[in-house]
Amino acid sequence: MSSYKLLLLVVGLLLASSCCAAHAKETKPPTPWSVHVPKPGSAIKKFALQRIPLPHGVTGAESLAFDRKGQGPYAGVSDGRVLKWDASAKHWTTFAYNANYEKNSMCTASTERPGGAEAICGRPLGLQFYAKTGDLYIADAYLGLMKVGPGGGETTVLATEADGVPFNFVNGVDIDQVTGDVYFTDSSTTYTREHNTMILINRDTTGRLLKYDARRRRVAVLEAGLPYPNGVAVSADRTHVVVAHTGPCQAFRYWLKGPKAGRYELFANLPGYADNIRRDASRGYWFALNREDINATSPEHLVGVRVDAKGAEQQVMTAPEGVTLSDIAEKNGALWLGSVELDYVGLATTVSA
Repeated sequence: MSSYKLLLLVVGLLLASSCCAAHAKETKPPTPWSVHVPKPGSAIKKFALQRIPLPHGVTGAESLAFDRKGQGPYAGVSDGRVLKWDASAKHWTTFAYNANYEKNSMCTASTERPGGAEAICGRPLGLQFYAKTGDLYIADAYLGLMKVGPGGGETTVLATEADGVPFNFVNGVDIDQVTGDVYFTDSSTTYTREHNTMILINRDTTGRLLKYDARRRRVAVLEAGLPYPNGVAVSADRTHVVVAHTGPCQAFRYWLKGPKAGRYELFANLPGYADNIRRDASRGYWFALNREDINATSPEHLVGVRVDAKGAEQQVMTAPEGVTLSDIAEKNGALWLGSVELDYVGLATTVSA
């Protein structure tokens, strides 16, 4: 059983009073891939899903990113590499890897890796490009905040601690495209990604929202004492950063500018366990919901939700039972879908409305 399936089972049994259980409804047969307004009688946009298989032996395209030329997606996968999809050649190539990858045979082995391999080989989660330089910033769960140039290759570790406290579970990342400042999360200073289920079971609140100042090359703690902070997204107007909290099923925002600067406040209640956040084409956000449909807020199996710039729910994405998502990236009218569990990247295009 995967860690996320175990997480959902435990939450369903032990945390029945949590936000995700509060609106439970009768479970009905799952629906196909679709996006619709969560109101009775609303129009449903159905999607055709193209599966782009990952190379043999790797899984888990947890986060997706596109470079300044629009190429990609780029995806961090289970063996510690970041891969690039070449649409014209229709195959994946290695774009980036950490210093340990080629030095340790367990990282390059195509067979099942032993327990604890992630801590050595790395596990790239959040990805984001800084368009001005073409650099790719990588949130590696075990190795810290990293960067690689536009040509790819071996990554450089930028930071492994803040305020004297080592990073333990680096997760989501986004970049202010004007200043180059990098915002990222450390989901827990107690539990690593390997034991992420314990964050919810023990209601751990040691997560942090962090900022890497690219000019000064130092990390500042913006907010500490957080319950399972995960994905992050800088707002379209650059006034605040939105943070997904997996366990509480909520999103908060940290104000960077204006009269509320420095304040951390509730942004939205979410219908599931959120993972990454991506800005949509309308100044709002897509939240990927990485959970099974145990305590559903809908008769369908929800895998994503889109909210507007004020946090109001606009649309939900449904999928067949058993699918979980960790990233929904909108590009040129299509939705690119990543999952920490699946062995493919999805490309969803509208077929009807």
